Amino acid sequence: MAEIPEHILRRTAEARAKAEGRDVEEVLAELKGESPPEPRAEEPAAAETPPAPAETAGLPESILRRSAEARAKAEGRDVEEVLAEMKGEPAPAAAPPPAAPAPEPAPVAEAGAPVAAAAPAGEPSRDLQAESATYGVPVDLLRRAAVARARHDGIAAPAFTGEGAPAAAPAAATPGAAPAAAAPAAAPVIPEGVRTQRLLTVVKAGAIQQVKAEPHDKVNVWPHLLAIEFVALMACTALLVVFSAFVDAPLLEFANFNDQPNPSKAPWYFLGLQEMLSYFDPQVAGVTIPGLGLAGLAIIPYIDRNPSVRPSDRKLAIMIFSFFLFASAILTIYGSFFRGPGFNFTYPWIDGVFFDF
Repeated sequence: MAEIPEHILRRTAEARAKAEGRDVEEVLAELKGESPPEPRAEEPAAAETPPAPAETAGLPESILRRSAEARAKAEGRDVEEVLAEMKGEPAPAAAPPPAAPAPEPAPVAEAGAPVAAAAPAGEPSRDLQAESATYGVPVDLLRRAAVARARHDGIAAPAFTGEGAPAAAPAAATPGAAPAAAAPAAAPVIPEGVRTQRLLTVVKAGAIQQVKAEPHDKVNVWPHLLAIEFVALMACTALLVVFSAFVDAPLLEFANFNDQPNPSKAPWYFLGLQEMLSYFDPQVAGVTIPGLGLAGLAIIPYIDRNPSVRPSDRKLAIMIFSFFLFASAILTIYGSFFRGPGFNFTYPWIDGVFFDF
């Protein structure tokens, strides 16, 4: 307890003594590790004393003012007096009571303008200066709002006080004299630290995120998609009919079991498998490897679940498909152009191409 300040120890002792019904000095001595003091006769409870100036030396001004306002409200005293007492300064001199504001002259109605009825006698007047200091709204805005609300409700406008010095009473009208201009109203006093803002308009807040789903990059199957596919099908069919009418199919003679061609090559779409048969066992080259390739292509949608359609976002799917595509293309080209008699390796630019297109 040696490093704890004295005032914190005393506050702790007061709280514990109040909770346990014991003497403050006894609890304080117990916290310090000293022998308890001799019991003394009970004294009448004194009023709670404010904290010493040493205790409030390091506290911010805002916290001190809050504490002073709370204590002044509880004790019915002036805030500045309590604040000076907490700081250890002399109490300020009491300010004289404010003089009652002079009654505002009755408004003079223009010719043809409706005159609002006077406020009822029992209705209290509104102190616009006090409301402006409380809410931080200029006095003229408060007055206009009150008049507009009274006009909307169909009642008389309330009486206002605290708007500054009232305008001078209008002079008696004399023939040929121009009406005197009314004195400008005093500017409202804005309390220190209050930021006034002028309300321009009220905008209804909208949702930040779009709630309604909007379709994008979608077309109807019928008639848009099917019409395009049908036109493409008819164009391909017409092209094949015209091509087959002018170009004969490259068919050879009937197969002769006694005269087999050398090398015997499968059609181009099976040359990749035939090429693998020259390296692996038929079970591996004809069943295992093609089965693994087909299974790999089938599980791509389950491995890469990225919904994006941009190639830069689908690198895994493009890499797997490119591997199978290039592997099949290399095996097919190798078996077509680099295999000669006996399915041996040859150079096509030296021995020729042993493949019938």
